[in-house]
Amino acid sequence: MTRRGQVIAEVARLVCAAAADHPVRTAVDGVTASGKSTFAAELAAAVSGQGRTSIHLSMDGFHHPRAHRHRRGRASALGYYEDAYDFDALVEHILLPLGPGGHRRYRTRIIDLESDEAVDDEPLMAPGDAVVIVDGSFMQRPETDGLWDQRVFLDTDLNVARRRGLRRDSAALGGGTAAAELYDARYHAAARLYLAAVDPAARADIVVDNNDLVAPRIVRP
Repeated sequence: MTRRGQVIAEVARLVCAAAADHPVRTAVDGVTASGKSTFAAELAAAVSGQGRTSIHLSMDGFHHPRAHRHRRGRASALGYYEDAYDFDALVEHILLPLGPGGHRRYRTRIIDLESDEAVDDEPLMAPGDAVVIVDGSFMQRPETDGLWDQRVFLDTDLNVARRRGLRRDSAALGGGTAAAELYDARYHAAARLYLAAVDPAARADIVVDNNDLVAPRIVRP
């Protein structure tokens, strides 16, 4: 098994060991382009490999509409931090129903991010022993306090994440210069607001140094 595979298997073991009489609500948190979506998908596969039902969800499906997200300006850091994600909907449709005494019916999304149209898919039913993994930015904001059973933070230096993000997003964001400007003014400026306000690495149950994608390292526990 690769070093990355060993780390993900150990995180899966820790998450599966969480005692709960309801699905284990797991956040995969980190700054933009820290590697959250890929890590969460691999974690979900590792959880399944350990004999548990895994459900992988993304905050991409819980954005506010574009007009709300950009109401402070396309390049606003505060706009990204405060207006991008609908955490009330996350709580209503995932965290509360999958928590203690919840009915276990959940929604995978409330919006189609590409078309910017609201969606009203039929709710799904989560098995009681499921591990539900949600990846996204700002996952430990105050709106979700006390509602996660496990919080995984991918601790990635902003300069490392910026290089990854520019490789990934330059075409979608109008080219290298435009993407760099948005990362500096919006995405990673918002990340700095979050890191200063919440200190997510200190609050997380599991911290993974994800600067080296081939060989990440568990920092805590």
